[in-house]
Amino acid sequence: MATNPLQQYFRQPKIYIKLPSGGVFNKLGSLQGDVTNMPVYGMTGMDEIIMKTPDALMSGEASVKVIQSCCPYIKDAWELSNIDTDQVLAAIRIATYGNEIEVATKCKDCGADNEYSLELSRLIEHFNLFKYINSVKINDLTIKMQPLSYRQSTDFNLRNYELQKQLQQAAAVEDDAEQKKLVNTIFVKLSDLQNEIFFSSIECVETATETVTDRMFIKEWVSNCDKAIFDAIKNNFEENRENLKAPPFVAKCESCGVDNEVNFNLDETNFFVNA
Repeated sequence: MATNPLQQYFRQPKIYIKLPSGGVFNKLGSLQGDVTNMPVYGMTGMDEIIMKTPDALMSGEASVKVIQSCCPYIKDAWELSNIDTDQVLAAIRIATYGNEIEVATKCKDCGADNEYSLELSRLIEHFNLFKYINSVKINDLTIKMQPLSYRQSTDFNLRNYELQKQLQQAAAVEDDAEQKKLVNTIFVKLSDLQNEIFFSSIECVETATETVTDRMFIKEWVSNCDKAIFDAIKNNFEENRENLKAPPFVAKCESCGVDNEVNFNLDETNFFVNA
């Protein structure tokens, strides 16, 4: 087969990253190569179009395709740990558009509109320092925790989104009794969804005599354990999620000089739109 004479003009890696998780939570075959020195390419024109497709964004399909396009070591982005997802997306943003991103915010003191240039490399540093707390010990039980995969996170987010929409629709029901019935049903579903998220975050449970890995046994136990144990699982999940969040940037208001905390998220619907 003839060599393409344009091959020398193909994309080249723009940045190298290490996965914060080290890839330890990924399924066999979903990663390839050295995850401590992973090349990241900028997006192609087709990748950018995909990231502007609402349906593909909502389903998570857009992010999966772009991650696999820009990070060839990631063979199945659905299995990417949510510890790593934001790190990878930030690296793709840097490789495509550069290290800076413009963020608009309103001053908390004088109300003036400000626009700041934030360095995304600070996010990369934050994710590299993140340490996942992977166990909870209560009396003679040790609960081994695991982060959700991108597939699981996307599925749970979609289901929560649908339930929140149903709550809004229920608020428009004029009959009070019918509205109350609908709202109660939705809240039960939201509670079940929360329990499923926590259950999915458990890898195994170690007792004094054995290690339980059977998913049905663990699910039954989560539904019947003491509140103190359930709260410990929940607190572990919330602590890891809070520690993983992108830290705020501090910037002075150009009008009054007051320091403002500037936050932005890595929501794909806006993160890859404005370069």
